[in-house]
Amino acid sequence: MSSERGANAADKSSHMTLKECLDECMEALDLFLNNHFNESLDMLRPRVNDSMYHALIYATVLEMQAMMTFQHDDITRAGHTMKSAQEVCQRFRRKSPGLTNKSDGESLTEVQLHAEVCYAECQLQRAALTFLQDENMVSFIKGGMKVRNSYLIYKELHTLIKSNTCLKGPSHLHLAGGISFGIGAFNLTLSLFPPRILRLLEFAGFSGDKEYGLSLLHDGATGMNLRSMLCALLLLCYYTFLTFILGTGEGEVAEAERLLKPFLRLYPRGAIFLFFAGRTEEIKGNIDEAVALFEDGCKAQQTWKQFHHMCYWELMWCFTYKRAWKMAYFYADLLSQESRWSKAMYVYMKAAYLSMLPKEEARPFGEDEVELFRQVPTFKQKIAGKSPPTEKFAIRKARRYKASCPVRLPVPVLEMMYMWNGFSMISKRPELTEGLMQTLLDAERSLQESPENEYSVDDRCLIHLLKGLCWKNQGHLKDAEESLKRVCSSEKKIRFDHYLVPNSVVELSLLYIDQGRRDEAIKLLHKAKQNYKDYSMESRTQFRIHAALAKLKADPGEDEDTHL
Repeated sequence: MSSERGANAADKSSHMTLKECLDECMEALDLFLNNHFNESLDMLRPRVNDSMYHALIYATVLEMQAMMTFQHDDITRAGHTMKSAQEVCQRFRRKSPGLTNKSDGESLTEVQLHAEVCYAECQLQRAALTFLQDENMVSFIKGGMKVRNSYLIYKELHTLIKSNTCLKGPSHLHLAGGISFGIGAFNLTLSLFPPRILRLLEFAGFSGDKEYGLSLLHDGATGMNLRSMLCALLLLCYYTFLTFILGTGEGEVAEAERLLKPFLRLYPRGAIFLFFAGRTEEIKGNIDEAVALFEDGCKAQQTWKQFHHMCYWELMWCFTYKRAWKMAYFYADLLSQESRWSKAMYVYMKAAYLSMLPKEEARPFGEDEVELFRQVPTFKQKIAGKSPPTEKFAIRKARRYKASCPVRLPVPVLEMMYMWNGFSMISKRPELTEGLMQTLLDAERSLQESPENEYSVDDRCLIHLLKGLCWKNQGHLKDAEESLKRVCSSEKKIRFDHYLVPNSVVELSLLYIDQGRRDEAIKLLHKAKQNYKDYSMESRTQFRIHAALAKLKADPGEDEDTHL
C-alpha cells in the first residue's frame, strides 16, 4: 500500500499548487502520528526535490526520529536531509536581500513568503540537531550561528505580516503558523541559555522571552495548521524533559496534560503521545501508570524499533525509583544490546545495578560488575568529534575498577539518577524517597566500616549530597541544609568528584528558594556560576543555575532582556 501511495505521488504533475502541497503534507503528518512512519515518508519522498514543504516535512520527520531515538546515525542523516531541504527552499526565495524594503516588500509573492519561513525553519531545526549532538560550548556556538540567521528572517517576516502591505494568500494560516512556531521556538530556546553562552553567540543584551515563546507555541499547538504538531511536541519536550535536565526540576504537568488530551483523543495509539503521557505520569510520581504507558508505547508500533529504546530508558529509571535493581538492569541490558546511542552509558548502568545487589545474590546471566565496569571505556564514542558529557562521566567513574583490588562505588545508580534530576521526579512519593534514603544509610554504614582510602572523602560527600535531596523531599529542610553544607565545607579535601561542590551549592540555593530566602539563594547561585570551572557535566549545571536565577527574576549580570 505504501509503495502504491508513493507511486501515485510521483505520477502527479510537478506543478502542484502551494495549497495542494500543504494538504498532502498535512496528510503525511497524520499518517506519521498514527504510527504509519514509513507510509508517511513514502508519501513525501517523491517530491522532496521540487516542493519546499515536502522537503521540509520529510526532513522534519527524520529529525523527529533522531530526537526520539538519539541515534547517532539518525542525527547525521537528519542533518544532511535538513540541509538538502534548505537548498530546495533557497530556490523558491526571492533573489534580492531583505523583505521589508518599502519599494519591493509589496511585490513578494505568497510562494516567496512561504519559502522564507521554510528556509528559516530549516536553519532552526539544523541548529536543534547541532545542540542534540553534544552539550558542549562549541556545539552551542555552531548551532547558535544558525539560530541567529534564522532569527533575522523570522524577525523580518513578523514585521512584514503585521504590516498592511503583506499579501494574505489562501495559505496564510500556514504561513502565520510557521512564523509563530519559529519565533516561539526561538524565544523559548534562547531563554534556556546562560548569558555567557549568549554573549559568545553575539546575542549580548538579548535573551529569549520564555513566557512570550510559550504563549506563541501554545497558540500554534491549538491551531489547525501544518506546524500545530511541531509546536505541541516542542512544548511537551520542554515541559517534561528540558525543565528537568536543564532546569530546576519542576515539570509543568498540568500544561503537558492539557496539551496531550486532544492529541491522545485523535491518536489513541500514537506511540509519541503515549510516550509523553508516560513521562507526565512519571513526573507525577505515578510510576506504575507510567510503566504501563511506556509498555503500551512499545506495543503500539514495531516499525521504529529504536523508538522503543526511549521507552526502555524511561522504564529503567521507573524501576530505579522503586529500587527494583534487577528489573532496571534488564532494561539497561536491552539498551546495551539494541541501542547505539551510548553503549558506554548502558554498560556502566548494568554494572551499577549489579553493584547495588547484595554480594551473595546471584547475578543475572552470570555477569560480574567489576568486569562490566572495566569494559566501559572500551565503548567510548565520538559524536561530532566529542564524547557526550554523560558518557565521559560514566567512563571517569568506572576508572576506579581498573585496579586489581578496586574500591567499589558506593551508590553509582543514585549518583547517575541525580545527574538526570531523578530525585525531583519522586518528590511527591514519600515511600520512594524513604526507600532511597534507606539505601543511602546502608551505603554510609558500609563506608564507615571500611578502611580509609583516597576516595573516602568524595564518597562521603556524594552520600551527603544525595541524603540532602532525600531530606528535602521529606520536608526535613534543616537536615537537608546541614547535609549539603557538609559537602561545601569539604571542598578542599575532595580529590576526584569536583562536581559535588558546585552542585551542592546549587541544591542549597534551591532549598533556600523554597524557604523564601531569595537573597541568600541568589548569592549562592552567583557563587556556583563564577567560582567553579572544568568539572563533570559543567554545562548542565550552568543551565540549571541560569534557570534558577531566571525563576527568581534575578539579574544575571547582563543588559535588559528583550524579545521579538
